[in-house]
Amino acid sequence: MDSSMASVGGSGDEGSDNFNQGRRPSYKRLTSAQTARLERFIKDCPHPDEAQRRQLASEIGLETKQVKFWFQNKRTQIKNQHERADNTALRVENDRIHSKNLLMKKALKNMLCPSCGGAPCQDDREHLMQKMQHENSRLKEEHEKVSSLLARYLEKQMSPPEFQQVFNIPIIGSSSHAPKLENSSLNYEIGGSSSHGPSLYGMQIMDGHDHNLMGSEGIEKTLMLKVAASAMEELVRLIRINEPCWIKSSTQDGQLILQHENYEKMFPRTNNFKGVNLRVEATKDSGIVSINSIQLVDMFLDSDKWINLFPTIVTKAKTIKVLENGLVGSRSGALQLMFEQMHVLSPLVQPREFQFLRYCEQIEEGVWVIADVSFDSFRQKTSFFHSWRHPSGCMIQEMPNGCSMVTWVEHVEVDDKIQTHQLYKDLIGTGIAYGTERWIMELQRIGERFACFYVERIPIQDSGGVINSLEGRRSVMNFCHRMIKVFCESLTMSGNLDFPLLKMENNSGVRVSIRKNRNHLGQPKGVIVVAATSIWLPLHYMKVFEFLTDDRRRAQWDVLCCGNNANKVAHISNGIHPGNCISISRPFIPSENNALILQESFTTPMGSYVVYAPTDVASMISAINGEDSSMLPVLPSGFVISADGEPNAALEAFNSSDIERLGGSLLTVAFQILASSPDGINMPNMESVAAVNSLLTSTILKVKDALNCNNLE
Repeated sequence: MDSSMASVGGSGDEGSDNFNQGRRPSYKRLTSAQTARLERFIKDCPHPDEAQRRQLASEIGLETKQVKFWFQNKRTQIKNQHERADNTALRVENDRIHSKNLLMKKALKNMLCPSCGGAPCQDDREHLMQKMQHENSRLKEEHEKVSSLLARYLEKQMSPPEFQQVFNIPIIGSSSHAPKLENSSLNYEIGGSSSHGPSLYGMQIMDGHDHNLMGSEGIEKTLMLKVAASAMEELVRLIRINEPCWIKSSTQDGQLILQHENYEKMFPRTNNFKGVNLRVEATKDSGIVSINSIQLVDMFLDSDKWINLFPTIVTKAKTIKVLENGLVGSRSGALQLMFEQMHVLSPLVQPREFQFLRYCEQIEEGVWVIADVSFDSFRQKTSFFHSWRHPSGCMIQEMPNGCSMVTWVEHVEVDDKIQTHQLYKDLIGTGIAYGTERWIMELQRIGERFACFYVERIPIQDSGGVINSLEGRRSVMNFCHRMIKVFCESLTMSGNLDFPLLKMENNSGVRVSIRKNRNHLGQPKGVIVVAATSIWLPLHYMKVFEFLTDDRRRAQWDVLCCGNNANKVAHISNGIHPGNCISISRPFIPSENNALILQESFTTPMGSYVVYAPTDVASMISAINGEDSSMLPVLPSGFVISADGEPNAALEAFNSSDIERLGGSLLTVAFQILASSPDGINMPNMESVAAVNSLLTSTILKVKDALNCNNLE
């Protein structure tokens, strides 16, 4: 402490003159004890309020104003000291850079041309400077992209030192040894410190292959590992904790939904989307699935098997990049970047697209966790997805009977740029359409279908038809499964085209799309026209499903029957419910003796499907004989029936024989026709659109008439 600070405006110095001029009164010089007390206090509280100043003045025997002025002077002195230190450091750094610059200039002057051995010309030097400036601009642009993406995941803007600190992590261990979960949270360490919260910083990077972490690909991979690990930690906690994060819904049959206030306290984050169209959907459900755990894990990590596992929800999927393959056998530690398109129910419902990381971890013996979280690549110029998946996924627990207990969490944020159609507003807005209940029920249905697929002998109820071998049965089931996938993908209405002459008031809200199939195996080559629409019926969906699957009433709506009954020649059960089956029928068509109808139908409390396709006898015989059916062409049409937004009534009716008084239903009808083909069949666009529109409209009228619903608008 110098003499200028020993007193607050002590007499004899400049401060004293100011006080004598009426600005501040002169005070006695402070004692060493008083000064020491003030020094200790300012370390803990540099800006005391009025009450603290009065208390401090009383303790050391000074006036309140004297204490106030001492703090002001002390803060000013500290500020000046810091500024002097900063200026000194800047001068030293400036001198260092100046010296380095002089050395570089001297080196440039002494540089020799490699071709002639003489001094380089000025043009080469200018060219070099331009090249360096261009490279500098490119690096700045790349840094801004990386920083903006980091801010999105780490919820904060990063200064260059922070950025360097995050990614200058020592390489330790091997990527084949994935970190383990302990006490329901990840315990990653850097230099002995641990992280148990939602932060992405406390993770040990286990990468022995990519030492160039400061390259864009290395940074991206490091960030992927951090995001995946944080998502895994959050997902495990969400699965194992019910209250206070999860509460039972009073409107969705007691389904667990996220309590957002408590969730945000545990996992603070900002929304990815802004505006009035923002909607968050978060649900949790569990169920027993008749599929082995390790088989399930393998299906989740293979994009083709993933589509086959959920044909009514996932219409497209691909693995963009595999970062870690995981351990052989268990797949623990597997990490990959995937793309997925999801769609359900109707062309009036917009598809959802996600680019996400999928991380698999075996957390204990017989227990796996699959964590999904959205991720935007550095190389994407813009983020074109209107859906964002927060940490979601499932825990798969092995059971002794070859089944698995699956607990699923689905947590997404949606930006509805295109408003959902009024018919499906309740189903989509409440999260029912894409919620965990639908995922679990579809997984259970596929599990039942697998069990029927791998039977060792043909069941009695399926015998007596034209399918007499297990190979033929499985070939036909594969054929139908592909038919379901093609039908569900057609509902997304990809390749949507506008037809000026097709007025909305004349087509009853029919959606039409045209696509050209050139290389897609298993579908007819040529131009394919798809038309679909959705309507509301004042009947429960189970009643509508029973009507559409009644062979005795098929002639009332199916144009392929020409008003005549069809003869069923084969039947395959593919689930516990009697409506879950595959059939092959021969319609009575006077002018055609080479047509068969292949159909698959199934139902769950979340909705029902009736999908069929005409096929020729030769193709069907090859499938029945057990030959590979993956190349057989199929162009399916069909129906999707779902509840109209009242899940309690849907579940009640699914388990009850009295459905006359319960709920309404939403019926989607879709047809596909081949407008032109390489074989010479050719229909002009407007003619083919009119034909499929007429077919769709007449079928709806026939269904309404058969169900006594033709008085509806």
